[in-house]
Amino acid sequence: MSSYNFKKYRPFPPLAKRARRWPDRVIERAPDWCSVDLRDGNQALIEPMNPSQKLAMFQLLVDVGFKEIEVGFPAASQTDFDFVRQLIEQDLIPGDVTIQALTQAREPLIARSYEALKGARRAIMHLYNSTSTIQREQVFKRSRDEIKGIAVQGATWVRDYASRQTDTEWQFQYSPESFTNTELDYAIEVCDAVIDVWQPTPRNKVIINLPATVEVATPNVYADQIETICDRISRRDSVSISLHTHNDRGCGIAAAELGVMAGADRIEGTLLGNGERTGNMDIVTMAMNLYSQGIDPELDLSDMDRIISVVENCTQLPVHPRHPYAGELVFAAFSGSHQDAINKCLAIDDKEREVNGPDNRWKVAYLPIDPRDVGRTYQEVIRINSQSGKGGVAYVLEQDYGLILPRWLQVDFSPHVQRHAEASEAEVSSEQIWRIFQDTYLRVEQAMTVESYQASRAQGSDKLSAVLLTDNGKVEIASGGKGILDAFVGAVNAHLDSRIVIVDYNEHTLGDNEQSEAMAYVQLNVNGQRACGAGCSEDIVGASLRAVLNAIARAGISVDASATNRLEAV
Repeated sequence: MSSYNFKKYRPFPPLAKRARRWPDRVIERAPDWCSVDLRDGNQALIEPMNPSQKLAMFQLLVDVGFKEIEVGFPAASQTDFDFVRQLIEQDLIPGDVTIQALTQAREPLIARSYEALKGARRAIMHLYNSTSTIQREQVFKRSRDEIKGIAVQGATWVRDYASRQTDTEWQFQYSPESFTNTELDYAIEVCDAVIDVWQPTPRNKVIINLPATVEVATPNVYADQIETICDRISRRDSVSISLHTHNDRGCGIAAAELGVMAGADRIEGTLLGNGERTGNMDIVTMAMNLYSQGIDPELDLSDMDRIISVVENCTQLPVHPRHPYAGELVFAAFSGSHQDAINKCLAIDDKEREVNGPDNRWKVAYLPIDPRDVGRTYQEVIRINSQSGKGGVAYVLEQDYGLILPRWLQVDFSPHVQRHAEASEAEVSSEQIWRIFQDTYLRVEQAMTVESYQASRAQGSDKLSAVLLTDNGKVEIASGGKGILDAFVGAVNAHLDSRIVIVDYNEHTLGDNEQSEAMAYVQLNVNGQRACGAGCSEDIVGASLRAVLNAIARAGISVDASATNRLEAV
């Protein structure tokens, strides 16, 4: 007999709600967004972010356009405390951005949180305590009145400590943790008690955040809960209803969207959905869902490569290739019938856009949005695999020349071989494929070359200096970074006054002994344009540097050595 015992679970009881308004509503504007990448997303990591990663993530969130950012749990972590102080003391918080700090309803933690936020222009103090039946009865062993008393006392401390730091414009937020597992009448009772302490007004609202700390039911049940709260909570005109959904059932985004339809004003989540267990609500996906419906998400997600790069570097978690909107394969078509439909639709779209302008309605089969809107290209849409007959190109290069092309380079290279075959109207030999590869990626016209370089490592940081040869002479560059390649790209970025991001990188040797040459392949985003390059050298560092320079040249970046003789980026 199977040990898979479903009988130990019980269905979550739906609300006996007769009049539901939310199913007939349509989202017409973006909610207020609050990123919790630096707190909820950070505490879910195997290795929490270090200070430099925290700062990189904060800068990304600012650049994307978040106006509210939860920067940590300063009372629970010295690293978080120091990071909050760094943001304030170094004046790193833009004038239109409000930082948020989380604290439990305990006076020492509240006092420590206010100490961390001292000197901030604007800040949200986020108070929480757990209210669910399970937590009350099995963890805390407290009555409903006792748990409500904890919330009221915490709210009183939050109010009183704020009155002592009048140089900061304060907003208060309360979360009944595990809201979805809390009796609805009791959740309203606790929230009302906290609101009564804080005495909000329509001009100085409080935030009541209703977290699906654990997702326990279908999204429609959550929407019923939110609509009921919106109808019954006190001082609704002085309250911003916020949602913080998790993804235990895989429905975190759907629950947030239905919750907004039910009346919520604000959404907390993380970029690309990182968070405890199965993750937080994915703000990128929800925002792009709005975008695909013709709604301004009020976040700039156009440079998806940069977002992915920073998030992966800070979280040390890879983005799945099928991740909505952001994954490498989400706009890819391997099927011949899909490729045909996309090609036909794109041809029609190009003609209609010429006539009707850039706002012409998007209607392309299999593509919910225009890939260019997130920094992707149509070249990446039509992908070639063994099913469509082009996988043999990569096979020949590996078997005859030892080249192990990564998938993204196979896709980039296939059209070059195809054009040659169509022009010659003949079979393309192994030698011809190798020559096309060299001309495309290894012998790039007007590419800079490396005359010499020196690399060193100290205290976990890599430093590189190099002399580059151009058509106009020599250029000396130097930089530091997390790796040799990162340092080199940083130095080239500074010299060219460009924005170059490494999207993908692969390397291997061309043999099995110490004398074997090295091959490196790189895919860059150069000022918003994807470009691939390859390099071959006696060592892997030299091959990598050549690959970067060849990719830059293929992106059409011109170089003038006389403009800058030496430029250091530290």
